[in-house]
Amino acid sequence: MSDSDNKKTFFGYEVVDEGSKKGRVGEVFTSVAKSYDLMNDLMSMGTHRLWKRRIVAKTGLRPGDLALDVAGGTGDIAMLMAERVGDAGEVVVFDINREMLEVGQSRCADKGYIKNLSFVQGDAESIGFADNSFHAVTIGFGIRNVTHLEYALSEMARVTKPGGRVLCLEFSHPKGGLFNKVYDAYSFNVMPLVGELVTGNRGAYQYLSESIRKFPTQERLKEMMEGVGLFQVTYENLFNGVAAIHVGVKV
Repeated sequence: MSDSDNKKTFFGYEVVDEGSKKGRVGEVFTSVAKSYDLMNDLMSMGTHRLWKRRIVAKTGLRPGDLALDVAGGTGDIAMLMAERVGDAGEVVVFDINREMLEVGQSRCADKGYIKNLSFVQGDAESIGFADNSFHAVTIGFGIRNVTHLEYALSEMARVTKPGGRVLCLEFSHPKGGLFNKVYDAYSFNVMPLVGELVTGNRGAYQYLSESIRKFPTQERLKEMMEGVGLFQVTYENLFNGVAAIHVGVKV
């Protein structure tokens, strides 16, 4: 029995062995991969696309730069970064889930993003690239699914070039009592129902709703990014804190 089997973590609200979480998260995304983009549009009424444009606008990427999108899935953020770095640059889509990568690769090719995009399967907690490799490293709606958040942040910082940026777009903690009640009702009733109708998997979207609630607050995530050696860490709340973009600089 490994040490990770003895330690506990959260899978949504459920307490599980650390060693089992990665596989269970993988099952969730394998089951929803083909409907992932449609569900994002339905659940957010398209606003996730505006948020992704916002995080890419904060990358500081220029033509010829190299970028990494961790948990890049179906390629939304990567395609936006590919437009910024141009044919002389490169964007790597990095995801642990093979089915999500396959959907992303097909989707990007259909949209004409071939020359400066590559797809690599790997774990966010152990990124298989050298130190100081990328001008910007992003993660969008993926970091709450890792087992050890601090490991993923540390790896993202490690592979970022000095002066480059680590950026995290994630669902967060809204501000305001009444707004929270409405948001909770939507998250725990509407989202799982729509997920069941579209993907046939209600449990996957129940987990996603629960995982958002277990994610650190905006201030706590800021502290964690500072704890892995990032500087000038700031965050911007989106839609009253439903989501937030955190940005840190590698020195």
